Amino acid sequence: MANLTADSLVASAAIKSPADKFFNFFRYKMNEIVNIFQAAFTGVELLEGEEGTVGCVKRWNYIVGAIPLTVTVKIEAIDESAKSITFTALEGDLLVLYKSFQATLTVSEGLATWTFVFEKATLLTPPPELYVPLAITLSTLVDAFLLLN
Repeated sequence: MANLTADSLVASAAIKSPADKFFNFFRYKMNEIVNIFQAAFTGVELLEGEEGTVGCVKRWNYIVGAIPLTVTVKIEAIDESAKSITFTALEGDLLVLYKSFQATLTVSEGLATWTFVFEKATLLTPPPELYVPLAITLSTLVDAFLLLN
């Protein structure tokens, strides 16, 4: 049996809104994504903890590649100085293909970078490349929303 190790994918999007504002949106107001990007995010529910804090757990309903999916994620880490938030998948459809899946958003002036770290469940599992355009589109739409609000 082959030893499967963690791999990663990176998605970056140029942003015009201030880095602090963009970072704080994803920290405190991420639920608004269901209103901003309705084509991909269809629901969210706070299950545990407090919004914007490490340990906060949410269940997301979303669509990737025309397939409706559900994932429960936990805020694993927040680094205010680096403007980064790490989300870890706890359960859901995502963990059928991946033994583990983590997404880290890092925001700097002019750039939002998503780093996906994952461990494939099998050698035949494809990398989660569908999440790259999803992250870029999400970042672009949130940026436009923040510039208007």
